[in-house]
Amino acid sequence: MSTYMEKKETVSRKWYILDAAGKPLGRTATVAADLLRGKHKVTFTPHVDCGDFVVILNAEQAVLTGKKLEQKYYRRHSGWPGGLKETKYSRLMQTRPELAMNLAVRGMLQKNTIASDQLKRLKVYCCAEHKHQAQQPEAWTAE
Repeated sequence: MSTYMEKKETVSRKWYILDAAGKPLGRTATVAADLLRGKHKVTFTPHVDCGDFVVILNAEQAVLTGKKLEQKYYRRHSGWPGGLKETKYSRLMQTRPELAMNLAVRGMLQKNTIASDQLKRLKVYCCAEHKHQAQQPEAWTAE
């Protein structure tokens, strides 16, 4: 009996909706990363991009536990001397909650070229409305 290996051409993708309202940011990001990688499928193959599309709603209502709002920073660097920019997560969650969710999911994916293709299938919205009704997404409930 041989092991089944998924091929890029035979991957079937579904659309899932995750609601982040009142849930911890990291827990929602973990579920989204697993769906993007396809780890919930029986045909999961690590070297093939076999994940699904994920729509995250209510990103602004995601919760950071503990003192993360005051102590955690989003850092980026321009590449120039003195080019470090820091933003507290309290400000980031007020101004750009989609970026905070996107960064959390990106940190949980592999660090390779497959991850960039998986991140293109992640759609994050700060409200409860989205524009992907035509794809008939279904709510993900197994958490």
